[in-house]
Parts: sequence; structure tokens; C-alpha cells
Amino acid sequence: MTTGRPPRSPSPSSSPDPFQVKRSSVARLPPSTIATSYPSSGHEASVYAGNRSITPTSTPSLSVSSSTSSDDTVLDESDDHDLHTALTSEQISSTIRNEFGYCANQNYRCVSQHNPEKPVAEDEIEEPPYYILFTTYLSYLLVIVFGHLRDLIGKRFAKSSFTHLMPYDGYAPLNSDFDSFYTRRLKQRIDDCFSQPIASVAGRTILVYDRYSEDFNRTQIYTGTTTRALNVASYNYLGFAQSHGGCADAVEESIKRYGVSTCGTRLEGGTCDLHRIAEALVARFVGTEDALISSMGFATNSTVIPALVSKGCLIISDEHNHASIRTGARQSGAHVRMFKHNDMRSLEVLLREVISQGQPKTHRSWRKILVIVEGLYSMEGTMVNLPKIIELKRKYKFYLFVDEAHSIGALGPHGRGVTDYFNISPSSIDVLMGTFTKSFGAAGGYIAGAKPLIDSLRMRGYCGPYAEGGAPCVLTQIIASMASIMGVSSDLVLPTSTSTPISESSVNEVLMPSVADERPLPSKVPASALPAWLSLPPLLSDGSEAYERIRRLAFNSRYLHAGLKKLGFIIYGHPFSPIVPLLIFNPGKMPMFARMMRKLKPTPVAVVVVAYPATPLVTSRVRFCLSASHTKEDIDVVLRACDELGDLMDLKHGRGERWPIEEIVTRSVELVHSI
Repeated sequence: MTTGRPPRSPSPSSSPDPFQVKRSSVARLPPSTIATSYPSSGHEASVYAGNRSITPTSTPSLSVSSSTSSDDTVLDESDDHDLHTALTSEQISSTIRNEFGYCANQNYRCVSQHNPEKPVAEDEIEEPPYYILFTTYLSYLLVIVFGHLRDLIGKRFAKSSFTHLMPYDGYAPLNSDFDSFYTRRLKQRIDDCFSQPIASVAGRTILVYDRYSEDFNRTQIYTGTTTRALNVASYNYLGFAQSHGGCADAVEESIKRYGVSTCGTRLEGGTCDLHRIAEALVARFVGTEDALISSMGFATNSTVIPALVSKGCLIISDEHNHASIRTGARQSGAHVRMFKHNDMRSLEVLLREVISQGQPKTHRSWRKILVIVEGLYSMEGTMVNLPKIIELKRKYKFYLFVDEAHSIGALGPHGRGVTDYFNISPSSIDVLMGTFTKSFGAAGGYIAGAKPLIDSLRMRGYCGPYAEGGAPCVLTQIIASMASIMGVSSDLVLPTSTSTPISESSVNEVLMPSVADERPLPSKVPASALPAWLSLPPLLSDGSEAYERIRRLAFNSRYLHAGLKKLGFIIYGHPFSPIVPLLIFNPGKMPMFARMMRKLKPTPVAVVVVAYPATPLVTSRVRFCLSASHTKEDIDVVLRACDELGDLMDLKHGRGERWPIEEIVTRSVELVHSI
């Protein structure tokens, strides 16, 4: 069974179909213009480390970006200094420790990889007791009743406070009382739990401005003080969000060379040389022929999807796909159908239906069928069942689009996403999308795939001809962090048996090998493919530190996931997911949990709570976001805090065997390897 007849060849006046462009050999691209040499300013990572010899001889030391003293203190306030004065070695040491925790124990490592001998586990959704659901619905009912009652009374007796909801002086009201009810009566009351202003890098710890409200969060009053908290609320999976270290030094050097705007050194067509280097590096990293970089992750989906499909095409989307995917699908003009979240049976039933029925009314065959899924879902922490989708793709001949915004860098033994995790060739997927904000400490997004597809998107996708390019400092962060994950080799060798070195002029061609051969992903990037002025510390350059980061992230994810399970909480997500949602259900418990975590002594914890409309009405949750910068002791702090609050707030409704907190902390390694 197929999707129907192939699309008709476009007329001379129409744009070519990006999926149907005839595959050809990779065209020789013009060589990247590497920036000329510049006198070094001497900002090496070792300057920040000073003369601290703190790494045990039994453990390979991390570079300055992760090497800190062996002090067991989770938080350290000593980095509250004037940023305009020179930093002492002690202040630098404490700052680095706050940004990336030191962990020498190699037992606290794990490899993120699927066991091919076991089937892909289906998502298990635990239901709470009925009294929890009853009280949750009752809470919302009380909010609605008393909220509307206050609106009714207020409009009569306190008109000055409700002018935005009432006609005034011949003008219509600014807001509808019904449409704005949720924002005014529920979200506004817990606004102190959202959009917290910070005063530091969002690394292992975070510095939060203290504030309070005297009018139910209509306004916030700042006390002028800050609180340092353990940060489990930021997307910083590999810990590259740092102000010190090799990547930060590279960004600083790029600012000196290119400035801070998008108008750096340009080549023909208005493309910065760093932009072209970054695109070639991304293609090499994910294992595709070519890649296209956008300056904004949301815009990557919302502008590229309309260039892939149009009227007469069908988009089949997971019901929990991100808003950027939904926006792009609506703008495309294609027909959109959704299947149950990560349910492969639901997807196959839907495929059979749409293929057999064809387009509505006319029942003609679909021009294209595009299935869009995410590698890792940000609200549930669930992972796509990629092997099953690939099996369905071979059977039903649809095109596959995988959004790896949260999975790239965070999954797989080499940090290359779900294809790496399941050991599936990237050539099996037509379009790979990802962002640089989660694992790489940068900004923007990318689309990777076959070169004819990417060439077409450069012309037809709005993010190509109409959007601005990435700033040189952002592109440098992408290049430095991604190169450190891959490792840098001194010699450029062809991926063949001849091992013939190539000149710098053909770097771009080699960086985009044909995926038709399904060769293994290259282990390292040649030094000649990077900017000539870029110099990474040895432990970043050889990839050893990134390897440690990937394994630390895998251990932290599995440890928190398993620990919360053993404590008795209801949680969602895959054990290897760095996103761990803990279900709270009741809307009143949600702000209480966040506020109490923020007030914990001696170690406050910054968390993010999520509720409707980002989640279903009765599944409010706290969403822990883990990082390689966290230590095992940091996860212990989170588990102990959750254990205490879980008992206090009646949150432990999960099934299965329960362990006391001390047993979880003591048997952490055994627990991680048992799931």
C-alpha cells in the first residue's frame, strides 16, 4: 500500500518539490573563507583555573569549565562580586563551581543507549486515586465560582479596579472578562513562580532576585537582594551555559574579531564565514549531507514546514507536538490530522485510513504525507518510538520529520540524538530538525537532510531569504561546543580506505558525505574545518570532557527518575530523559511546591511548575530539567526535598515498591543500573 501516485512534475513557473528533487552527487561548494590570524589576547582556560591542583590523580580531570574544588558545599555565595573589578582566583573558583559541579567518582556515569535485545517500552501513565482527581476538579470549580462572583461584585462596587473589563467613555473594554478569567484569577496569583528574574548564568546554580507582592502579584516589589539556588529549571543539558572555560573564551575572541551584531565578515550572498562553517559542522555532527541554520528555534519549524508541504498534502502530527510545529502546519495550508501521543497503533490506524480515503471530498491521492514527531517531548519527557516509526515508514512510504530540539546532544552514547540512541542511520529520516538552546548553550535552530532538500529550503523557506543571520558570537558558541563533543583531529582524512589527506579548499565537501552509503558517523572533526583562530583547551579539543558530560547527564537523569519512583511519586517520561515531570495535579499545591522549594534551607532549589494550557487541566506538574553540571550530591538534595514535601503535601500516589530516602541515596548506582 502506498500513498498514491507521485506528485506531478512542476511547471516551469512553479517551485520544485523539495522532497522530489533528483538526488545527485554533492556539488563542490566554494571553500570557506577562514578568518586571518589575529594576535592572541592570551585568554586561555588555564588562566581561570590559576594554580589550583585539585583533580584527583585517579580521575581524568575536566577542563576549567568543569574543574572545581572538592568542597562538598552545594551552594557558595562568594561569587557575589562587582563584575567591573578583577576577579581573584578564589572568586573564579567559586564561580566555576557554581556553574559546573565537580564529580570525580566514575561510578556516577552511565551510557545513554537502547538495548537492541529489548523491545522499546511503551509509555506507562499512572493514574492517581479518585479523591485526588475529585479534589482537583473541586479546586478549579471553586476558583471559577468565586472568581466570577468577585467579578460581578467588583464591577458594581469597585469600578476603578475593573475599568479594563467594562466599557468606558464610549470605548469597548480592553479585555473580555471571560477570555481573561484564567489569566486574572489563576495564573496571576502564582506569577511569582514564573518568569523569575535572574542575575547570573543559568548553570548548576542560579542567582535569583528576591521579590514579593502586596497586591496578589499585580505588581512585584524587589528587595534588592538575591538568593543562590540549585538550578533544576533550565535547559542546560550538557552544561555549556558557562561564563568561563574554553567555549566562553572562543566567544570572547569572536566578539573582538566580528563584533556583536550579525554584520560580521561576509562572503558572496551575504553569508558570514562562521555561518557556513557552522552549517557544515552541523551536517557532519548529525550525519547528513547538508544543514540550514536559522537564528530562532521556533521560526525554524514555523517557516520550514510551509516550504515542505502545501495544499493537497497531509501532515500527521503527534498530539503533543510543540506549538512551533502546530504553527507551521497551520500556515502550510496542508490538511492536518493528529494521532495519540507516541501511540504507534493509533498512527498505523490513521495511516491506513488517510491512504485509503485520500483527500476529503475528492478522494484523490495525497500529494505528500508528512509525519512529524519529536525526539524527546518537553512536557512529558517521553521519547519517540523511532524503530517502529521507521518500520511504518518503509511500509506506508510517507516522509518523516523529527524535531530533536530536546534530544540532540542529550541522548545517545555520542550525544547525537535519537538516531544515536537507537543506532539508526540518519538517512532513514527525511528531515532532522534541532535547536542550539538546550544542549549547546547557544541560540537558533537547524534543519538537516539531503543536499537537494536543503538547497530547496534555502530558497523556499522563509527563514532563509527573509530572516537575519545568526550573530557571530552565537555561531562561535555553536562551533566550539559541537566541536568539543565530536573532538578535533589534527589531520583531515577521507572516510575511505585510502586515507588521503585533503586540502582546506574541499573541507565543505568532505563535511557533508553522502548518507546513501550509510557510513558510520565520523568520530572527530578535522581542525582545518574550524576557524583558524579557534583554540580549544586540550580536554575540550580531544572530546574527553564532552564524553564525561554526556555520561554524567545520563546518570543524573536515570538517578532522579528512579529515585522519585522509589519515593512513591507519579512521574512521566523515559528513564534517560533529562526532563523529569513530577505530577502534582492540584492547582493549589503547584505554587506551594515551588515556593517551598525556593525557601529550603540550607539549599534553596529553583524549579519550574507547568499547568494548563501547556498541560491538560488536571495534570499540573513540576518539571525538573537536569544537566551534566549537576553532581550526585545535587540530585540527593532534590530527592530529599521532594521526599519531605511529598509527605507534607500528599503527593506520593505512585505504585510499586518504595524505598526510604537514605537507602535511595546509598544504593544510587545499583538503582540506576537496575532500570
